Order: sequence, then structure tokens, then C-alpha cells
Amino acid sequence: MKITWLGHASFRLEIEDQVLLIDPWFTGNPMFPEGREDEATDGATAILLTHGHGDHSTDAVRLAKSLSVPLVGIYDLMSHWEAKEGIATVGFNKGGTVRLGAVAVTMVNAVHSSSMAGPDGPVYAGAEAGFMIAGEDHTIYVSGDTDVMADMKIFNDLHAPDIGILAAGGHFTMDMKRAAYAAKTFFDFKTVIPCHYKTFPLLEQSAEALSAALPGVDVIEPEVLTPIAFIRSD
Repeated sequence: MKITWLGHASFRLEIEDQVLLIDPWFTGNPMFPEGREDEATDGATAILLTHGHGDHSTDAVRLAKSLSVPLVGIYDLMSHWEAKEGIATVGFNKGGTVRLGAVAVTMVNAVHSSSMAGPDGPVYAGAEAGFMIAGEDHTIYVSGDTDVMADMKIFNDLHAPDIGILAAGGHFTMDMKRAAYAAKTFFDFKTVIPCHYKTFPLLEQSAEALSAALPGVDVIEPEVLTPIAFIRSD
């Protein structure tokens, strides 16, 4: 299994028989190197979308069309895009689980907002969410954009994720201190990968505070387009 950061909150996840793009954002992403989109998307089988904000969804429909893969996310937005754009989608809702090949994806709650830019202001884009992604004897919690919430205890009770991909840049999401609180209070992660940071000056630039607060947890500050490899759990 390989997890590759594509900058900001975008990831490429190679797991079981799937290559999943999570919130892939290339157009206007200052962290993603120009000219390497084909490398990042090669072999993709589906796109997972946590919510409608532009730094997560800008390229979603374009990529679904060019890659001929389904877009997977909250029912409201998926059904709208399927009807309007003619793309294949998998629309579901919080608490629901869908199978993507040999991979199970459960949608879980997040505390944020979800909209897209419209001619007269923000347009409703369905609810914000996170995902539990299970395969290869691992369960990955993708927090999406969120603050700490008591729901996280339920997530751990039901899914026991060993890997956490946590939005931790502050201002729009948890910062490193709050992400560390969430990780040690509600979860038993073996590995934590921060995201939604470094992209812009108003976001946190280092995960040092997160790492310092989680002794015994492998906190990995990812490098863009550098895969992080995992083996099956015992």
C-alpha cells in the first residue's frame, strides 16, 4: 500500500486493486509541481471527494471525465454532477459504506462547511465529510476539513483506524495542537500524516508540534509526490 501526498489535502492512495485520488487539486495548487499531473493520476480507478470547496473540488469533474473514473462522495453533489456533467458517480451519505473493488469506504462526519462559488455567491454543495478506507489489513481515517469532535470516539470504536490523515493547518481546520488532541484522545494511531498545511502563509508550516505531542506515534511530514509505503498489519 502506498500513500502519496499531492500537496494541500490531496492524496493518491494505492490500496488493494484500487488507485484512489482523494480531493485531487492541481489547478492553482501552489504546492503541486507543474507538469506532473499525469504522474499523479496514472492508473486512477476512482476519485474521492470530501466536500465542495475549491481547494478540494476544482479539478474533480475534469478529472472524472479525462480519466473515465467515477467520482465518489456526498449524494447531493454527486447526483447533481451526474445529471449536469454526465459523469459516473457513487453518491452516498454519512454512515454508509461502498465497495470500490476490494476496498471498503465508509463516509463519516466532519465539522466544517461545503460550498462552491456561484455567480451570486456561495452555492450549497452537500455536507462536508471524512472517510474510513479499509484494505490490505489497514484502515485509514481521512479526516477531511474538520475540527475536533466527540464523534471521533465513535469512529475509533467502530473502525479502529491505524493510520490518520489529519487536516491540521489551522484557520480553516484543526491546527497541530488540536489535531494532536484528537489523535491522542480518541484514536490509537500507529501513523499520522498531517495535511492542509504549508500551502499558504496563514496555515501552519510545520508539524513539529503534532509530532512532539504524540510520542510513540509515527508522525510523517509528507513530501509532495514521494510515496509512503506500508506493509500489511500482522
